[in-house]
Amino acid sequence: MGTVLPLITPLAVDPGHPFPRLANRALVLMAELRPQAELARERLPVGKLAIIPVPTGVLPRFLKLPGAPGSAAFLPLEDVIRLHLDQLFEGYELDHGHALRVTRDSDLPVEEDAGEDLMKTIEEHLRSRRRGAVVRLQFERELSPALLDLLIREMELAPEDLYPTEGLLAFSDLMQVYGQVDLPHLKDAPLPPRPVPGLDSGSTLFEAIRARDILLHHPYQTFDDSVVRFVREAADDPDVLAIKMTLYRMSQASPIAAALERAAERGKQVAAIIELRARFDEEANIAWARRLEVAGVHVVYGMPAFKIHGKACLVVRREADGIRRYCHFGTGNYNERTSRIYSDLGLFTARPEFGEDLSNLFNFLTGYTRPRRYHRLLPAPQHFREGLMARILRERENARRGRPAGMILKCNALVDPLLIQALYDASADGVSVDLIIRGSCCLKPGIPGLSERIRVVSILDRFLEHARVYAFQNGGDPEVLLASGDLMPRNLDHRVEIAFPLVDPALVREVLGLLRIQLADTVKGRVLGPEGAVLRRGLDPAGPRLQSQLHLYQHYLAGRSLHPETGTARRTRAPRRPGARAPRKRAG
Repeated sequence: MGTVLPLITPLAVDPGHPFPRLANRALVLMAELRPQAELARERLPVGKLAIIPVPTGVLPRFLKLPGAPGSAAFLPLEDVIRLHLDQLFEGYELDHGHALRVTRDSDLPVEEDAGEDLMKTIEEHLRSRRRGAVVRLQFERELSPALLDLLIREMELAPEDLYPTEGLLAFSDLMQVYGQVDLPHLKDAPLPPRPVPGLDSGSTLFEAIRARDILLHHPYQTFDDSVVRFVREAADDPDVLAIKMTLYRMSQASPIAAALERAAERGKQVAAIIELRARFDEEANIAWARRLEVAGVHVVYGMPAFKIHGKACLVVRREADGIRRYCHFGTGNYNERTSRIYSDLGLFTARPEFGEDLSNLFNFLTGYTRPRRYHRLLPAPQHFREGLMARILRERENARRGRPAGMILKCNALVDPLLIQALYDASADGVSVDLIIRGSCCLKPGIPGLSERIRVVSILDRFLEHARVYAFQNGGDPEVLLASGDLMPRNLDHRVEIAFPLVDPALVREVLGLLRIQLADTVKGRVLGPEGAVLRRGLDPAGPRLQSQLHLYQHYLAGRSLHPETGTARRTRAPRRPGARAPRKRAG
């Protein structure tokens, strides 16, 4: 307690001390005080209520207790304070001290007519975020009705804002414990990212990309030695003339932004489209925007009417046969930290039609010069929705004519009413629809006459499934689109998103194999029922046990093919978990 006590600032609540403003997501204790007789005789100020902020910003939330080797015990910081409340409030009898936590409204409502200086507007909103209205109060269920009434009054709460809980608040803090526990048998085995085939041969990335399109799958394959390396090589290559890039979520020490800064300082033409409204990353993005501007980068702060959520990088290079454009497209952010835990797909290509499309798109974003047409890309809000709807209609026509018809759509959320109705119509026409939806899904599968040919699965495992993939059977000539956007009105109509096709048939087959493996996950896969219940699949002890993420990692480790014609997960037993014992052979 000698370390904790000097960091505690108890706050009295009485007529001379108004109810304090509780910081967003800060953990506090609330204690009722009853003065002892001696204190009353001394005529000292007598408080009835105190609030004690728990100093989790400077101390760990969980304090490790001494114990035997191979064991680990922790005590929450708020419990340490509870055990010593009598030292803070001598002369009082007091109750247990109840933990609570508030969440404040963090939306940044930037209007289309916010003015010419978007950065200034967002900075003003960031300052007001700390004063946002309380939208959630989490508290221990034992909190007395009188104290709860006081909190409701002081913070103007509605019944739907109240969240009584049993046990700990702020469960995410338990990740601190994970890093302090040396018990390997309780942790996932490490899965270090693998090299990308073709990029580890010692040649430059530009030589490799010029030879063929390259599919990337993070975090199974390295992000640092592919995407980060691409921008770094472009910054340092004397033949690179220009780099243009969208940036949505950047880390504070972003190596990609640092490479863009270096490229501009070396005299290259560099344009960075930085979305200042990326929620909770606004301050980091603003800091990088200012720094890049000082270095000479042409910085564009997004568009007032649309968030720029698409992920793309264009490198213009002078070569012996003329100017060549190299492109990277991705389903996830240019963020080296989240790339370690988010599962995303990307594409390197030097195909001229992709380069022309991306040049036109960047010209639109930086100068509002609308391109007449795109050869390959389907950007939102102009073409993404209509492109998806046209492909769904094509599958319906194929089904009615007896041709191969089917779809596998993978994204984070499916909530768009028009697309949901289109999928219902496709199912009614005989189209098989497989959906891999990580989060919200407003479609009801398996309803006779409406969605009986639709199934919805989700995968909850060690990597967050973040890739967006839209695959269509197309009468036997499969088509696969990768995209930055989900099937939500905001992505389809109110953001700049980029959907891009895979042109190389080998990459199309690879992604189709990946999707089939995920659809067959019997360990971490869950199935959405027609009533809205999400259930684990019943695991047949005698059937195949397949954990798709581990299976995919072993695929990249061994260089095996995911092509459907060479065997899919439906016919393949998944490899056992690294470090696990081999199964016993059955007798006989």
